[in-house]
Amino acid sequence: MHPLTSQFLPLSPAALHILMALAGEDRHGYAIMREVARQSDGQCRLGPGTLYDNLKRLLDKGLVAESAKASDDDDPRRRYYRLTNLGRQVLAAEIARLEEMFREAKLGLAGTKPRRA
Repeated sequence: MHPLTSQFLPLSPAALHILMALAGEDRHGYAIMREVARQSDGQCRLGPGTLYDNLKRLLDKGLVAESAKASDDDDPRRRYYRLTNLGRQVLAAEIARLEEMFREAKLGLAGTKPRRA
């Protein structure tokens, strides 16, 4: 793991979901909330307070930046967010960390014997 990215890990669940929602395209706040709900099959729903508190932290850390993306029919006050290169690296590092954690857990489960009643 790269030392630059490891200082950001582990990500909080909300931060992880926000970065994942921004991995495919730039999005505004409400679109991020909808994408998080879609990706988690409705299991995770971010409220505005959680979303914007986390976005501010991610902006301050340089993992997310404001984007100039907007369409003609968009409200000019709407802010779009995008992953930075560092944000992409941190997201990739967190995914690798979680994959390794789950791999270890699966190996542990496979090695356990069922208890007899």
